[in-house]
Amino acid sequence: MRATVLWSLLDGKAYTATELAIVADVSPQSISMHLNKLVKENLLTVESQGRHRYYRFSKPEVAYVIEAMANLLPADKMNGIHESTNSINGIKYCRTCYDHLAGKIGVAITEQLLKQKIILVDEKQYAITSKGTKWFMEMGISISKLECKRRVFARQCLDWSERRHHLAGALGAALLTKMFDSGWIRKTKGSRAIIITSKGQTQLYKKFKLII
Repeated sequence: MRATVLWSLLDGKAYTATELAIVADVSPQSISMHLNKLVKENLLTVESQGRHRYYRFSKPEVAYVIEAMANLLPADKMNGIHESTNSINGIKYCRTCYDHLAGKIGVAITEQLLKQKIILVDEKQYAITSKGTKWFMEMGISISKLECKRRVFARQCLDWSERRHHLAGALGAALLTKMFDSGWIRKTKGSRAIIITSKGQTQLYKKFKLII
């Protein structure tokens, strides 16, 4: 049950206890007990607004751990905890992982950033090159501002469907936001699956040599 709750929160949204009880198919009393334990263990944080209390991950690193733990499950069991059978292919192809891009496209973009020497592997994180600083600046993303944030700048997140790493951290979040704002991608209602627009297809080829 707690796994279902944590998995549901990977879309980056905050949910009420009632909404999470529906997702987990448990009673309000049961979900309240489990949510209190998750908050106590600092996995979730809760924010009150009016009569409602909203739950979300306490910090991005919790989301990264949940995504990485999914790699320990067999593929047939993974399908059972995702949104629906019809959305599995979309989820594996391109999805959000909390606040950054994941799936086949997320991994492919990361590998192209490495290939073009825009980023470099630095143990379990990524480092930005001088070429990368200029490249992201041309994208409208300030590296100096991201490095001042109180969170990991750029880290590896193990993708459960591709079994390879994609870009997470402040840099991964900024790139996802830029892709949304630029109209390259758009969300799918009720799912973490991401749709790549015609403009996005053009830009992904131009920037990353990816043919969609």
